Amino acid sequence: MRRLVLLARLALRGVFREARRSLLTASAMAIGLALLIFSRALADGAHEDWIDLGVRLASGHVAIQAPGYLESGSLDQRLAADQVREAADAIRGLMSDGIFVQTTTRLAVTGLASSAESAVPAHIVGVEPTDEAPFSELDTKLLEGSYLEPDDRLAAYVGTGLAERLALRVGARFVLTAQGADGQIEGQLVRVKGIFRTGITELDEGLLHIPIETARAWLAAPGAATTIAVLARRSDLVPDAEATLAERIEDPGVRVLPWQETSPDLDSMVRMDDYGDYIFHGLLFAIVALAILNAVLMSVLHRKREFGVLQALGLSPRDTGTLVFVEGVFLTVVSGLAGMVVGFSVTWLFFRDGLDLSFLFDQELTFTGLVFDPVMIPVFRLAHVAQSIMFTVVIGIGASLYPAFHASHLDPAEAVKWEG
Repeated sequence: MRRLVLLARLALRGVFREARRSLLTASAMAIGLALLIFSRALADGAHEDWIDLGVRLASGHVAIQAPGYLESGSLDQRLAADQVREAADAIRGLMSDGIFVQTTTRLAVTGLASSAESAVPAHIVGVEPTDEAPFSELDTKLLEGSYLEPDDRLAAYVGTGLAERLALRVGARFVLTAQGADGQIEGQLVRVKGIFRTGITELDEGLLHIPIETARAWLAAPGAATTIAVLARRSDLVPDAEATLAERIEDPGVRVLPWQETSPDLDSMVRMDDYGDYIFHGLLFAIVALAILNAVLMSVLHRKREFGVLQALGLSPRDTGTLVFVEGVFLTVVSGLAGMVVGFSVTWLFFRDGLDLSFLFDQELTFTGLVFDPVMIPVFRLAHVAQSIMFTVVIGIGASLYPAFHASHLDPAEAVKWEG
């Protein structure tokens, strides 16, 4: 034990004696970790924003559907009224636990929207207005009129592209035509209550909302739904939430799906961006590792005489290697703590309200049918922060091994003769 204490004291003396070299090495590690924490927090924040935006307009973090509906999109694969009630009861239980925060029930069908001017294909979605407005936030995209209200019956909320193609204005009437649950082609007269613009061409030209009770009566599907969409508090809660929900719904005719399956394009985009982050962080780690290796190895090469004298006074080659290794570990620990403080402080103090990148884009940034917010708000995730710290420590320790090995194999007689 006394020998270990002695080696630790010698290591600290070596670190402080070579103060400039130690400071440069520690700074490289601290800046690397701070940059890693900052970039990881921004990436996590951007991913959470992308996922939240995408699943709101799609089927939520978790979707409850009938088997086969995701593949076919057919009204034949729908949830019956009793299945809708069972799923709603299961969701309420998880909402009371704070896992789920919002839910909406939809009855969707592909049909035809017709006016005196033209007829175009449309994705017609029957919604519960009070649930759908805060869920999809489509009411915030309003251009004219207003969003649907609970007592509406023949109202429609249409995209600006669809309204232009059918020459519709607020208050104008048009006809929806689709195949009902009974196999019959039925028409439904509706009136434009509001017009929205999302900036996504596919939605603006093809999407419209009508009250779900109107859709159920028109399509001969009382109490039915094609999707019950649910929002989780955070996207990282989805796997456990999906499994719990699937356990609570015992009906084999009900399928519980995560957003990765209902929105594969969004999942691919997030994964692709993650791979880019891994490459960037890998390069950053390599730079930090080389900086540590260079500094510690140069320290060994410039202190051959010192190590030779220490071995002549009684230190074994193993002790000499341990001495150099402890120096590297000490620098790694100190640099890691400094990097954490700098990373968290800079990210929180200067960017907690977001990093605005709008100056980089002349128009709205869209990808896979989504319009992205150019303001990136950082999100700290304990697992990713711990991962960054662990990798930094591993690299710092790993980069100290070779110099320690080199120091342990010095020839004391030759080292004492060395003039530096």
